[in-house]
Amino acid sequence: TGKHVVLQLLQQKQHVHAIARSKQKLLDSLDEIAPNSSSEFADYLEVTEAAVLDLSADDMKKATKGCGTVVSCLGHNLTVRGMYGKPRRLVTDATKRLCEAIDANHSEISGESKTKDGKTKFILMSDVCVSNPAGGDDKRSLGERILLFLMHHFLPPHRDNEIAADYIFTLVENPHFEWVAVRPTLLIDGSSSKYELFDKPKDPLLVGDGVSTRANVAKFMVDMILTDNLWNSWKFKFPVIHDMN
Repeated sequence: TGKHVVLQLLQQKQHVHAIARSKQKLLDSLDEIAPNSSSEFADYLEVTEAAVLDLSADDMKKATKGCGTVVSCLGHNLTVRGMYGKPRRLVTDATKRLCEAIDANHSEISGESKTKDGKTKFILMSDVCVSNPAGGDDKRSLGERILLFLMHHFLPPHRDNEIAADYIFTLVENPHFEWVAVRPTLLIDGSSSKYELFDKPKDPLLVGDGVSTRANVAKFMVDMILTDNLWNSWKFKFPVIHDMN
């Protein structure tokens, strides 16, 4: 999803500072989606080549300095090592460190890079299986509650997403930034199209027909970055996104 966010922002002539393990792999992935895009938008893209948790506090502060929006699309690889190896709290730790970096350098961010009320936007990619810490989701069926219990205790990436959501929810009163945690339904590959937004999960877990292309999740994020009215509608919330049928 992250590569789609980067590309769509570049296509809108937005300056992007990306953190990626491999700069060349990121550039190649952009060209796979839109041929020659890495060279076409080279002047708008800066890449810090590193694993995000390997960055020092100063490096993280530098990477987020001047950014009007910070987006985290991190996730665990769907392999045994990716799901059960270290880092167990990739999403949570990265979220905390990014938010701390925003706090640390916020006073140095130029007025042009802020939202109208002077706050930075932070977007976290979450998951439809993560419950809204504020409540408001419909009560799950017994079968779903059993499944979520098992995921909580035996699937570290799910637990990581839950902890990250709980953490971001505590920052409603933060004076330096506003946030949105996006909860996609089943992620699939595909081009961007129209999407629908809901304030809570619409379908039962695993048996619903809702899907979200990664490009559409990115489109929603980019739309929020560039459209204040849309951002204001969802800030401090956990929207669920579906592709429109």
